[in-house]
Amino acid sequence: MCRAILVLLAAIGLAALNANPAAAVGTRYPFCIQGDDQPGLSNCTFTSYEQCQATASGRRLWCIANPYYVGASDAPAPGYRVLPGRTLPPAYGYPRY
Repeated sequence: MCRAILVLLAAIGLAALNANPAAAVGTRYPFCIQGDDQPGLSNCTFTSYEQCQATASGRRLWCIANPYYVGASDAPAPGYRVLPGRTLPPAYGYPRY
């Protein structure tokens, strides 16, 4: 019995080590589509309100401003660095370094 518990704890520990952090809500695009097919902020991939409206047209969907949008004017802090082993594409509007 003790051995089974140790094996179970080891499996849980290995699974926790392999877990990835939750993805951030789309902070790179200013508009999100919402409705019956797209609950919450699940689709924040629109660069313009018109683009969002065109996608929502004819469906029970509507467009809202992304409350988590970072914007091009909010540059990362000067001391910002990507953690080792994690590379992220640059956000919309940021220059590539």
